[in-house]
Amino acid sequence: MLTLKGDKVYLRALEPEDLDFIQEVENSEDFWEISSTRVPYSRFLIKKYLQNSHRDIFDVKQLRLMICRLDDTPIGLIDIFDLEPKDRRAALGILIVSDENRGKGYGAEVLKLISNYCFTHLCLHQLYANVTIDNLASIKLFEKCDFKPVGIKKDWVLVNGKFKDEILYQLINNVY
Repeated sequence: MLTLKGDKVYLRALEPEDLDFIQEVENSEDFWEISSTRVPYSRFLIKKYLQNSHRDIFDVKQLRLMICRLDDTPIGLIDIFDLEPKDRRAALGILIVSDENRGKGYGAEVLKLISNYCFTHLCLHQLYANVTIDNLASIKLFEKCDFKPVGIKKDWVLVNGKFKDEILYQLINNVY
């Protein structure tokens, strides 16, 4: 059974055909707050990123996978980033793009799949995520998936002239 396939979704490597989807996501100001993006990306840069997306996670310290429903429809992206092999930890970022695909359990299944992958295949000890204090859907998602809030970073993110606190969540794998 494919490690990155669940009952509702599966995760796959990026393909050249994902260019339009990724360009739309990266250039949507709706998502800039959660991705720390402040400027649009050119089609050329995204194409170059896709051409290099096959590189080893331990070399580039990140991995982005497409989230697809079982009918092969792409619905979002999951990122493993800031990989620290020595400390055996990495950050996660998840995005389900449209409201019609949110609240259906896709995010929880993705976090379970990617956590299992990181702990089993990448031999990581812990995963973490940063969530702004007002992102209630993400707070609910990470807590549902056993991520623990371990701290608040005060005035961490500046959005539209106002600072927001950010919660640091961790999931520690105690099985070695």
